[in-house]
Amino acid sequence: MDDLKQQIKDLIITSLELEDITSDKIKDDEPIFGDGLGLDSIDALELGVALKKRFGVTFSEDSAEDKKHFASVNALAAFITSEQAKKGQ
Repeated sequence: MDDLKQQIKDLIITSLELEDITSDKIKDDEPIFGDGLGLDSIDALELGVALKKRFGVTFSEDSAEDKKHFASVNALAAFITSEQAKKGQ
């Protein structure tokens, strides 16, 4: 799972073009949005598209459910792992 978390961090940096952030500055359990990295809803959309392309996962239209998945790198990794297990990947 550590490799998956690193891939997520790298994807966050590249897809959102965060030039002054390195993956070691993104903590696994800290919020990605708001107080964490300071990302906003537009960033969430861009990141969602990048995650779909990279990992083949899709997000629901339920914003409360999506907020839970986007809460942290740990939450995203758990969601991706769960979705890939459902698909047998």
